[in-house]
Amino acid sequence: MNQRRTFLKTGALGAAAAALPTALWAKAAGPLGANDRIRLGLIGCNGMGFSDLSSLMRLPDMEVVALCDVDQRVLDRRTTEIESAGIRKPDTYTDYRQLLDRQDIDVVVIGTPDHWHCLQLTDALEAGKDVYCEKPIANSIEECDRMLAAVNRSGRMVQIGQWQRSQPHFREAVDFLHTGALGPVRLVKTWAYQGWMRPVPVLPDSPAPDGVDYKMWLGPAQTRPFNQNRFHFNFRWFWDYAGGLMTDWGVHLIDYALFGMQAQTPKTVMASGGKFAYADDASETPDTLQTVYEFDGFNLLWEHATGIDGGNFGRNHGIAFVGNNGTLVLDRGGWEVIPENEHESWRQLPDQPKIEAMPLRRAEGSGLDLHTANFIEAVRSRDASILRAPIEVGFHAARVSHMGNIAYKCGRKLDWDATRGRFADEEAHRLTRASYHNGWELK
Repeated sequence: MNQRRTFLKTGALGAAAAALPTALWAKAAGPLGANDRIRLGLIGCNGMGFSDLSSLMRLPDMEVVALCDVDQRVLDRRTTEIESAGIRKPDTYTDYRQLLDRQDIDVVVIGTPDHWHCLQLTDALEAGKDVYCEKPIANSIEECDRMLAAVNRSGRMVQIGQWQRSQPHFREAVDFLHTGALGPVRLVKTWAYQGWMRPVPVLPDSPAPDGVDYKMWLGPAQTRPFNQNRFHFNFRWFWDYAGGLMTDWGVHLIDYALFGMQAQTPKTVMASGGKFAYADDASETPDTLQTVYEFDGFNLLWEHATGIDGGNFGRNHGIAFVGNNGTLVLDRGGWEVIPENEHESWRQLPDQPKIEAMPLRRAEGSGLDLHTANFIEAVRSRDASILRAPIEVGFHAARVSHMGNIAYKCGRKLDWDATRGRFADEEAHRLTRASYHNGWELK
């Protein structure tokens, strides 16, 4: 029992259950019948999927009944961890469709690589499940479109794993922004400088490890020989499966830029970058990228760099809203306001609004735990309006991020046709389409 308590308190991220809203605990901890237990199934158990499951298991009346992963070693490790915490061993599968066939599963968590999200989400909806799906929602704009339509006609509860939408200090910062104290905001900067990311060494192709269903891992992606570089975590740096830092971190940070500016789709996008730092490593996605999106009244800048931490305002990631009266800087550690009133010429303008500096307001609580709690509250109430990151949030953040990658691949400024919901440029439009292989079809 002590081991179980430790697991539920620390889980994969070490977040405390005490961070959850008191009102939700009171609601969930009341008298519940057998039918009020929520039974969970996890598809993709190696990374954030298991972190999401751990967070959900810290809530009352959750029961994990099934795990699915294409790697038997991962399944064995996760089931051992669950059993060692005093929790009944879940059933295991290597084909997610068998998990979805179970009538006793209420909620499915999708923690697989990006290229699987669309099929697994739409299949889960058809199976009548509510879904917590990791970000980015898809590996193409066409998939984003299909997923948005599928969720909206399903009547199911779907939360996207952009957990910063539930983090209190992020929402507090946006509330301050919306007071208008910064004045007109002309530029929003978003960035991810990731010093921990080292070059991906070139490795030869090899047989898939024992216990790995590599054909199922590939799924709709193009058939290629197994290579350890493309498997598990590093799939992020290969176009077949993901979009590099642009989509991996971009959906989190660009999402809050869009949220803060109450915007959705840019008019134009252009991007420049490449493999400037590690030209000869195994990865395909750029290690350095700058992307400029033009909206009505402001520009949005995304930039990323691997192997270095020297980002804007001394932060290795963040969002900065640059206004006439000051700049609000926000990241996972907290937020602050830097006033625009130090220059002598500014002080000589008596009618110019002044704002005071706001020192760093630090983050509190676990955004992930709050996010999963918000999802379960929607599942229990059947009220999708309370979801902090519904499918629309994931859709807009992923689409804008994919636009940046498409502009990078095309190497020129692109116009977005808002009337038709597509790029005016035919080559760019082709790059919005999903490419499915191995007998898998986009629904």
